[in-house]
Amino acid sequence: QVQLVESGGGSVQEGGSLRLSCAASEYIYRYKCMGWFRQAPGKEREGVADIERYGIITYTNSVKGRFTISRDNVKNILSLEMNSLKVEDTAMYYCAAVVMSSCTKNWVPDYWGQGTQVTVSS
Repeated sequence: QVQLVESGGGSVQEGGSLRLSCAASEYIYRYKCMGWFRQAPGKEREGVADIERYGIITYTNSVKGRFTISRDNVKNILSLEMNSLKVEDTAMYYCAAVVMSSCTKNWVPDYWGQGTQVTVSS
């Protein structure tokens, strides 16, 4: 059974930084696309950033220039470096992966992590 386990969430002041990690129970090289989603209370889940197997990256506009996604296909870890955090970044963050599909606009993951909470206060 595939497992994606997130870590690194927490509470920070606005302007602070956090680094999220997602450890996979198998080789992530088999995942054509991996990404981070988030869901704030009362809001729909949204894609934050995604990365193709060979490194093509997409960010949602609200995090461009502040967040950096990366994947280590040897250590089997997906990461999200988050800088200059804003109150509106507060959400549960989920790691996700898909085996066969590219990172299209509305890609549907095969696997999800359990989530890690990020809370940014002013």
